[in-house]
Amino acid sequence: MAEVLVAIRVVAYRELLRFVQEKSRLISSFAMPLLFLVIFGAGFTRSIGTMAPGVDFVQFMYPGIVAMTVLMNSVMSGLSVVWDREFGFLKEILVAPLARSGIVLGKAAGAAIVALLQGAVMLLLAPVVGVSLTPLLVLKLIPLLVIISLSLSGLGLLVASRMRSQQGFQLIVQLLVFPLIFLSGVFFPVNNVPAWLETVSKANPLTYGVDAIRQLFLAAEGGGAQAIGVTVFGHTMTVLQDISVVAAFGLVLLLLATWSFEKQE
Repeated sequence: MAEVLVAIRVVAYRELLRFVQEKSRLISSFAMPLLFLVIFGAGFTRSIGTMAPGVDFVQFMYPGIVAMTVLMNSVMSGLSVVWDREFGFLKEILVAPLARSGIVLGKAAGAAIVALLQGAVMLLLAPVVGVSLTPLLVLKLIPLLVIISLSLSGLGLLVASRMRSQQGFQLIVQLLVFPLIFLSGVFFPVNNVPAWLETVSKANPLTYGVDAIRQLFLAAEGGGAQAIGVTVFGHTMTVLQDISVVAAFGLVLLLLATWSFEKQE
């Protein structure tokens, strides 16, 4: 257990140092979410109107943009694994007296802290776009964002565990990230789509993360969550149920990533 904790601390600290040193990564991580927020918000707010009583399109989309920011940083955490492999550092880590489960969890923990910082910056934009933000809401969002990030980082680490080039990893991640984003209910309620699309969306773990964040925001706005919340077999998911689904997906992904690292020579 001590070896695992040491590995988590060392690897997570290294991930934070790398993030601080890479200014371009800090800027680029906000580019796409902000682009979607500005263009989609400005372009569709008047056309679409209200999504639910008292909820306009920007208020509906903004929680999904926060989740998108967390997703992109979490999945891209695997890029550091590929980078370490290309430059030989990963081999040094794997032969070091560190538990490999600790290495995976350290990478995930580092990604979660970075994602939380980025999510906090996105939250600062809430008043600018007309979304209510209270200290209590922020306190509720912090553990939620951490769980979502830890869970989704497992996907990036699992993919990275078998990749040998940064270009190949980025290509695979792009093929995964865009379907995850567009099928998660960021831009439309997943209950009001064709049956096949609804089924695919509800198999997407990010859908439940987006729904949990949206429910917290809409509760702070004064309602509307039940009207556009995710339903499974006729039951509208609660925040606790949503985050339980995300955590279950994340546990499976992190276990698979750990197993994959255990097979590394």
